[in-house]
Amino acid sequence: MEESLFIKLLISLIVLLLLVVVVKTLYSLVWVPKRLDKHIKQQGVKGNSYKFLYGDMKQYVKLMKDAWAKPMNLTHHIAPRVVPFVNNAVQLYGRVSLIWTGKTPRLIILVPELMQEILADKYGHFQKPPVNALILILTRGLASLEGEKWAKHRKIINPAFQMEKLKGMVPAISTSCYELVQHWNTLVGAQGFCEVDIWSEFENLTGDIISRTAFGSSFKEGKRIFQLQKEQATLVIEAMLTFYIPGFRFIPTKKNQRRKHLDKEIKSMLRDLIHRKECVMKTEESSSDDLLSLLLQSNHQTKLEDDVSKGLTIDEVIEECKQFYFAGQETTSSLLTWAMVVLAMHRSWQEKAREEVMRVCGENPPNYESINHLKIVTMVLYEVLRLYPPVVEIYRHTYKATKVSNISLPPGVDLTLPILLIHHDQELWGNDAEDFKPERFAEGVLNASKNNRLAFFPFGWEAKIALATILQHFSFELSPFYTHAPYTVITLQPQHGAQIILHQL
Repeated sequence: MEESLFIKLLISLIVLLLLVVVVKTLYSLVWVPKRLDKHIKQQGVKGNSYKFLYGDMKQYVKLMKDAWAKPMNLTHHIAPRVVPFVNNAVQLYGRVSLIWTGKTPRLIILVPELMQEILADKYGHFQKPPVNALILILTRGLASLEGEKWAKHRKIINPAFQMEKLKGMVPAISTSCYELVQHWNTLVGAQGFCEVDIWSEFENLTGDIISRTAFGSSFKEGKRIFQLQKEQATLVIEAMLTFYIPGFRFIPTKKNQRRKHLDKEIKSMLRDLIHRKECVMKTEESSSDDLLSLLLQSNHQTKLEDDVSKGLTIDEVIEECKQFYFAGQETTSSLLTWAMVVLAMHRSWQEKAREEVMRVCGENPPNYESINHLKIVTMVLYEVLRLYPPVVEIYRHTYKATKVSNISLPPGVDLTLPILLIHHDQELWGNDAEDFKPERFAEGVLNASKNNRLAFFPFGWEAKIALATILQHFSFELSPFYTHAPYTVITLQPQHGAQIILHQL
């Protein structure tokens, strides 16, 4: 009798626990999203309704796969291919619209003033979204930090990126560009022309540039570290594009073990390199102007002037070294690739840019002074950045109740700021927004668009040295085998490579 009663109580307890789990699940996956959907739409925002568990992800993936399955014509109207789902949502629902990433509401904000307000974030209401643990294996540097940690890292890192320090890195950049030109001259040979995939060439170039500027005399070792980082990034992106199962990364599969091994090897090499740099700094006056030396000097000064706890630990320095790669390598190689593709499509502008380079630089390698006089090259790069921005969207997340314009938002809402769409917006750039017209930047960035202070997000200056050096030595055209297929894997890339025919001048 007592045993039967115990079994009944046990069954009742199990049923009760199951009911609690079901109720909590329904609360999280049904009631909360439905309440948020109603709350946001009552304020005049239009958009998709919440679909259980998946939200809009199935449609998002389908549109992306369909768009990426076929190439496009040789035009700059790339938004429908690169960001098909967001592009459709804006056309259907307007400049502030609602979509769903699983059970999380996501606002698309295509209003320059609001985008600027969110990015400025004067009151700390918006932060970077929660990051998949797989991404953090790549770097936990400045770009992934928030609040006090971000302020601490930025204070120490800033001295390494002052303009006077960056000017000192121009010879290292020029050396890398010269070696690229020599490599291409070898490929061209006696016939005077050759075909190259400039996407892979520029990945190698920017890796070499960052290795030199980050590690100075140790750049060959730095280059090996960055090669390992690149392999790690490929494995991480591959994992991110598959369905993520929490905890799966700890299962000792072949690829998980490779990720773990790469992480250990990268950190070990960086730790050894940093230790050797610190030993040199202790025994002699360091005059190195590479990024790592400057970072270590600034960190040492902070510990002396403020407090040891105010400086970076060795592990934090390692993460910032890893950040050097991701801060510039992908964005610069993307910019240079699209610049050459676009100039191969618009040969008259290629000639104008080359004439300017030859007039300003002659046969001398471009230096810091000369590149500041390259107005046409600057206009070209700005227009390429507008049409083909390496980063096509910026993401933010509400960590506390806040407002965007007159829309009140609770914590836990994602925000998408579609840089690509704002750069192609006809209301801001005119009816020719999809055309390549560098002359729109003739009076500088601030006067280029109708809403001049808010509609453009440029970055990347060292690309000017590389492009100027190439223009001095080669003319170029699109290969018959080139397929115009921009798509995004972290940055905007050519899906099938960027085949260019080089002609030696």
